[in-house]
Amino acid sequence: MYLGRIISAGLTEDKKPYVAYRVSSRSFPNRQVKALEDEAAIIPKEGFEKDIFKNTYIAYNCLKIVDDIAIISNGSQTDPIADKIALGMNIRDALTYSLITMDYEKDDYNTPRIAAVVKANKNDYQAYIGIVTESKILVEKISNDKASFISTYEKNTPEEVVFKATTPEEGCEFIFDKGTFKEFEHPVCSVAAIFDEKWIISGYNPK
Repeated sequence: MYLGRIISAGLTEDKKPYVAYRVSSRSFPNRQVKALEDEAAIIPKEGFEKDIFKNTYIAYNCLKIVDDIAIISNGSQTDPIADKIALGMNIRDALTYSLITMDYEKDDYNTPRIAAVVKANKNDYQAYIGIVTESKILVEKISNDKASFISTYEKNTPEEVVFKATTPEEGCEFIFDKGTFKEFEHPVCSVAAIFDEKWIISGYNPK
């Protein structure tokens, strides 16, 4: 089954807050994740930079950290969600407002925008996941002891998942091709962040 881009978030099997994202693509597979300390981006591989002129949606910041909050998405909505949260807007409203404002991608497939936000504070843990399509907007709270995933195609409503990873490197590998995610086609690259005293980010680019 082809799901396109996939986001998963919530608590791992051993109860660590996490976010994870996988690029799956049939049209633009020549992309990679660039992970830094507090953010990550999806960019073309060397030699394929001109692909952004064919489709402006293929390069974007996919992950940002704001204090103890991780924001992850499949497009340029990552930045406005993070900005609203940094300015003090609550997570649910920042996610909803940004998805409504950005709307679905105006490409050949009307690709939905998906995003998740996890606040890792033990005294105020919160996790939300959302999507905007050409026919709906949905922002849903993830249960405090659960994890969910959503995708741009087929899985447009959050589904529970058991996410088995203790490190961000394992998180990248898990969403790339393990567990529930191994049956989904055309993986390209992945990124994950797991909270262990602080958010730690890792990216995975297969050779």
